[in-house]
Amino acid sequence: MRNHRRRGLTALATIASLASVSLLAAACGSDEDSKSDGKVTITVEGWRPGDEQGTIDAVNKQAEAFMKDHPDIVVKPIEWEWNAETFSTQLAGDQLPTTFRVPFTDTKGLAERKQIADVTDYVNALPYAEDFNPSVLAAAQGTDGKIYGLPTDVYGVGLHYNRDLFEQAGLDPDSPPTTWDEVRTDAKAIADKTGKAGYVQMSTNNTGGWMLTTLTYALGGRMESDDGTTATVDNDATAEGLQMLHDMRWTDDSMGKNTNYEWAPINEAFAAGKIGMYMSGSDVYNALVTTNQIDPDSYGLAVLPLSDSPDAGILGGGSVAAVSAKASPAEQEAAVQWNDFYREAKNYDPDRAVADAEVLKASDQPIGTPTLPIFDETTWQSVQDAIKPYVNVPLAQMTSFTDGVFDQTLVPEPPAHTQEVYGILDSVVQKVLTDENADIDALLADANDQAQGLLG
Repeated sequence: MRNHRRRGLTALATIASLASVSLLAAACGSDEDSKSDGKVTITVEGWRPGDEQGTIDAVNKQAEAFMKDHPDIVVKPIEWEWNAETFSTQLAGDQLPTTFRVPFTDTKGLAERKQIADVTDYVNALPYAEDFNPSVLAAAQGTDGKIYGLPTDVYGVGLHYNRDLFEQAGLDPDSPPTTWDEVRTDAKAIADKTGKAGYVQMSTNNTGGWMLTTLTYALGGRMESDDGTTATVDNDATAEGLQMLHDMRWTDDSMGKNTNYEWAPINEAFAAGKIGMYMSGSDVYNALVTTNQIDPDSYGLAVLPLSDSPDAGILGGGSVAAVSAKASPAEQEAAVQWNDFYREAKNYDPDRAVADAEVLKASDQPIGTPTLPIFDETTWQSVQDAIKPYVNVPLAQMTSFTDGVFDQTLVPEPPAHTQEVYGILDSVVQKVLTDENADIDALLADANDQAQGLLG
């Protein structure tokens, strides 16, 4: 093991809930149920509803390659997407794949409710088990310290922008905004010149709270104390962010009329050229291509503007490749081996990264979308160098993000009752965007009391 991998990112934790669920099959059970001719059969999260055929083909090719290397395991990819509101029902009704991704924010709660399996022994058997950045691995651990999956898809929030709308508004698409004042100015220019929404903020299904927290971090505030015992929702940075959103909506008229966006609909609208700018994870370009068929030439990614506050930072998060609590020990072990092969090794091993890139290239899938290292920046860079000949995403249109993100402080999401707090904040964002006379101070005071009720 190379100990330099113990260095790494500042703390990353937790992401917001996304979109809806569609299943093709269920697959958890006893060892006897899952074995056929001495083989273990597992179903795995393969693609989201609406993904193009190329995405499905790429996953199936990876499954074939895995089964060739693991002849004792049968892998069946299916359609699935995380939804916090329906997860428990799917688990009870045996409608989950054996293994699936869950947001950082939900891992500890699922572990405490014994809805995902303790896979500590299987993860510790992996050759790089001791090389994880501890702050990243913590997102896959329960409050008991046990490991409930492999951290994956680690990201930092960035500012996504439409280069075509920038040009139509007389703005330079190679010089995206670097301050929130510039975001506001550019948003108004886009709205005035094109009639499209210059900037849009997510507001529903917990994404409103997720993005308000992101904006708060960028302005130097926090939603909870570091230990998660005290709500700090009622802070100056959150009030400042909400006032900016209010003014963009009601004074500048630069946010459009639709104030009811969440992750999937905002991606669809952005890909269709209806939105100039919005915040989301740096890796959302993959979904914009595979699900929303965005024109790559129109896409730009910028690093998130930060205030002058010494506490300003960008929100970081990711997913955990977890295993259903109903999976047998044999299925759990097989699932961890699959997740190592399909999701983790490409972040660690340059040869595996190249093999993954070759499969993606054959299926015309995005290669090289900016993510953040699960191990350390040196390992991350070695992987980027290895896949450079395969990269097919417009990295030249993402340099603001890739050049700047490692110089910024990455801040984990609120540590306690994250999704519930986000749900409380959804209503605050919605009120500000739908009521010109909304009392921001009163809204935050009430939201803080509600959040403290959860934390206390």
